Amino acid sequence: MKSPSFCLRLFLLICLASLLFFLVGQGSEGGWDPNSDRSHNITILLWHWPFGPSYNLEGDVCWNRYRIPDFRLVDQHSLYPSADLVVFHHRELMNGQERLPLHLHRPRHQKWPFNNVFNWTMSYRRDADITMPYGKLLPKDCDTGNDSSTEDIIPKNKSILACWVVSHYEPQHRRSLVYKSLKRSIPVEVYGRLRGSVLASIDLLPTISSCYFYLSFENSISKDYITEKLWRNAYQAGAVPVVLGPPPDDYIAVAPPNSFIHVEDFPSTKELGNYLRQLQLDKERYAGYLAWRHSYQVKVYTDWRERLCSICPQYHSLPAQKVYHDLEAWVRNNKPPPHITNV
Repeated sequence: MKSPSFCLRLFLLICLASLLFFLVGQGSEGGWDPNSDRSHNITILLWHWPFGPSYNLEGDVCWNRYRIPDFRLVDQHSLYPSADLVVFHHRELMNGQERLPLHLHRPRHQKWPFNNVFNWTMSYRRDADITMPYGKLLPKDCDTGNDSSTEDIIPKNKSILACWVVSHYEPQHRRSLVYKSLKRSIPVEVYGRLRGSVLASIDLLPTISSCYFYLSFENSISKDYITEKLWRNAYQAGAVPVVLGPPPDDYIAVAPPNSFIHVEDFPSTKELGNYLRQLQLDKERYAGYLAWRHSYQVKVYTDWRERLCSICPQYHSLPAQKVYHDLEAWVRNNKPPPHITNV
């Protein structure tokens, strides 16, 4: 086994609107050597916890909780010299709450200017080096297929045409403007701080399941930014999502076919409202939007430890000796960032 001074050290910057992580690599050649020794456990050091609260990392977290072997997840700065990968959350760096460890030794050939530090990105975006979505579909252990009736996939307690759970309401946000326009055509039941009817966690999904349609309106319009508003609030509750966020193609890339209704597919909210009313009355057509529930279940990521351990299966296949030069352009313009693959 190589000594710690020759081990690859990577900095990961993780990025999701509020979730963006950067990774930076350092080793004898400034990046991961695909021929390097893999016989030791890979150590992932999280430099600071996203948004403050920390999780328990005692024991072999990746193995004990997620059955991912040969990786160790830690958060002690004292382990920096032996870490293979160092992870930074973008938000705390940008607002000045945290700083890069520029004072610590790295090989002389490794550049330290901010835009030449990070080797990999981890984000909800599909063009990141490591994609970390808010949710995804998993096959059910037993596919009920055509043997399932319509009643099996549609919750039986439906009584409300459309609903929306919103805590952070800004009148001039696009989602607020669309909501105000849509409610002129159809009734929309609103929960959350906006109406003073905050739902307890245990009541969230049962409440939404009583709605035929759920307004999965994102608070930020950004490439691939599809959050728990779709995966948990709509899909897990068994309501058909009416989505407002990235373009339809971004949803098509990750969501089941014919499982959502995109605001942009209608010339006006009046026509959208008319479509929702018609769909509510057509039991078979409505069931078609939930047909995916025969074969799939929804996985929602809520634990930072699971997100970080998800690096492990991809670690050895990530591009070697890669350095990003302009991450800000990528984040702001939603375009793939320029990078060097052979430094």
